[in-house]
Amino acid sequence: MSFSTEDVRYLASHAEDIAEATAQLALTKKSLFADRRVVAERFGDHARAVMELAAARRAGAGKFDPRWLADADAAQQATPLPVARLRARRIAEHGAELVHDVTCSVGTEAPVYEGVQWMGSDLDASRLLMARHNLGAQSWLVQADALTPVSHGAVIVADPARRAGGRRISDPAKLMPPLPDLIEAHAGAELAVKCAPGIDYSGWDGLVSVVSVDGAVKESCLYTPGLAGGLAREAAVLRADGFEERVVSTGPVDEADVPVGGAQRYIIDPDGAVVRAGLVRSWAARHGLSMLDAHIAYVTGPSIPAGYSGFPFIEAVPLRKLKAALAAHGAGAVEILVRGVDVDPDQLRAKLKLKGARPMAAVIARIGDSAVAHVCGAREWAQAPQ
Repeated sequence: MSFSTEDVRYLASHAEDIAEATAQLALTKKSLFADRRVVAERFGDHARAVMELAAARRAGAGKFDPRWLADADAAQQATPLPVARLRARRIAEHGAELVHDVTCSVGTEAPVYEGVQWMGSDLDASRLLMARHNLGAQSWLVQADALTPVSHGAVIVADPARRAGGRRISDPAKLMPPLPDLIEAHAGAELAVKCAPGIDYSGWDGLVSVVSVDGAVKESCLYTPGLAGGLAREAAVLRADGFEERVVSTGPVDEADVPVGGAQRYIIDPDGAVVRAGLVRSWAARHGLSMLDAHIAYVTGPSIPAGYSGFPFIEAVPLRKLKAALAAHGAGAVEILVRGVDVDPDQLRAKLKLKGARPMAAVIARIGDSAVAHVCGAREWAQAPQ
């Protein structure tokens, strides 16, 4: 739940006491009542706000400074820092002098814009108060609707709300504010609009950049042509250890020429950003890999690309014979991956009832018209270049 302006003022004025009192809270479902008693004894009627702040700070780890003020919704929607830095770098590379974040919330992305002027606006007065506390008195902030232009010559960054009724929004016209309305309101300006990874971006005339961090897809960002650099699609694979790979295409369709054939020494499941961006063929071509099937996003080759993981291939069997094949290899714990076949991995794992000790994997895919189970060894990682 959001804070009132009175809540924000109280939290800001008691920042040191709150940090000290909440540092040791477990903040789990099991500890909820015990945590609340500790906070209530010290902060009385403000306990709810203090608990919300502590939970938001915990949820925002890796997204913003742990001393900042934020509510639960702001923490949830805040962009992970590696993703924000990637966007800031792209915008700076295209010569932006001013960035205007029209849904700035509590100001989480402002610090990543080094060498570029930043201003933020938001309609929520309590969020702006938190942003002022977080960014300092000299920060450039204004209360305004995202659909009301209040800047001139700026690159517009927007992060429309992506959920309604607890569900993700996949239609750009149903974002809050809607994407068509944002484009119309800021006609003539360059835009970078953050969206959920599963959004339907087929009609976007610019760059769609899908970004993952440590294997989890975080967002799609839609860039207008002036920020696209001639690109139409991009998959950005980022890791906490500094690894970064970007796969790009100048067209909306991945037309890289990649062979299709049977499993080789390794089977690789491409990173989710590559899959969501529709760039599996381009990624496979870059690393000298083949497709298991022209329509399924599993690839295969003699080695695992540096920085990624894969499965040593043993044999391929019809799906109905998977249990016997795994048992014959002494399988115990099994990682199950599925594409193109109506199989629930958890339900299948329960039915297998394996009693061996060997960790293994099963990569199940529709190959042509058949459901094929690829029996593999346990996942292996290829070390990323230093």
